[in-house]
Amino acid sequence: MSTTSGTDAVRRHDPAVRGFASDNYAGVHPEILAAIALANGGHQIAYGEDQYTEHLQSVFQRHFGEQAEAYPVFNGTGANVVALQSLLPRWGAVIAAESAHINVDECGAPEKIAGIKLLTVPTPDGKLTPELIDQQAWGWGDEHRAQPLAVSITQSTELGTLYTVEEVRAICEHAHERGMLVHMDGSRLANAAASLDRPFREFTTDAGVDVLSFGGTKNGLLFGEVVVVLDPEKVRNIKFLRKMSMQLASKMRFASVQFEALLSGDLWLRNAGHANAMAKRLEAAVQRIDGVTVVRPVQANAVFAVLPREVSERLQKRYRFYFWNEHTGEVRWMSAFDTTEADIDAFAAAIAEEMGR
Repeated sequence: MSTTSGTDAVRRHDPAVRGFASDNYAGVHPEILAAIALANGGHQIAYGEDQYTEHLQSVFQRHFGEQAEAYPVFNGTGANVVALQSLLPRWGAVIAAESAHINVDECGAPEKIAGIKLLTVPTPDGKLTPELIDQQAWGWGDEHRAQPLAVSITQSTELGTLYTVEEVRAICEHAHERGMLVHMDGSRLANAAASLDRPFREFTTDAGVDVLSFGGTKNGLLFGEVVVVLDPEKVRNIKFLRKMSMQLASKMRFASVQFEALLSGDLWLRNAGHANAMAKRLEAAVQRIDGVTVVRPVQANAVFAVLPREVSERLQKRYRFYFWNEHTGEVRWMSAFDTTEADIDAFAAAIAEEMGR
């Protein structure tokens, strides 16, 4: 172990080791670290009244329209909780895919913290459609049923699939016609934009999305997500909801400057595009291995595959990744902005080796 000169901190991991469990495992992009250092020094007003957060508004408006309002928060669950609360009264419910992060991976926070009822729908590919939404879009005026007043979709989805611009627009039009608002969980929105080769605005603001959870941590940031209000006429009181939900950072400049570095140039696209390309490289490599089946379209930076369970368990001793479905043996392999071609090739070789044992 080596120590850094002038500090008692000790490096306790091997920075050359990378796995395939989650893009959250990756470190911080050097350009983001440089931006944080740039924002350091001196005093800036706390709780979002700093110059970096003020400037961040124009950064997000450039991507999402002049009406957009950006509210940095600590994490993705917090972003979703704050955003969903802004859409619904106490008796409101949100329709979501059964596989949605808000339903599966947030420890009940939308229901326990925000007090929002989730009405879920099974989907074959993680994507809602107007027809699937209608399975839960009923009962308005019935005091015995939580009122379905919002729809939440994820881009890219938890299953690595993407909504096209047309699909998002159709959902928003369908929801709005029925008096419901639309939230988009965009923890991997950059990966979606890179894969679709479309600007953010085209499949968010212009398609009719009302509020967005914009992700940064999975794309090279140290911490932070942003609640982006896309239609201020329909979504209000975010600043109060953010504080009530314990998502108001005192030193917000260090969150805001990260998003400025990510979005002012093309860093977001370089990072996400690279992660997507590494997933496609892995897909191509494992498809050549007998006994390994890629079971879902690889459209962003996730590869879902089925292989013998004993092989996966041996592989997990060499590389970190997760079982997605314990019953079928389906696993998920994620790439990140710092995944290298050598990482992919070594992992594919390890899979082939274990399959041959």
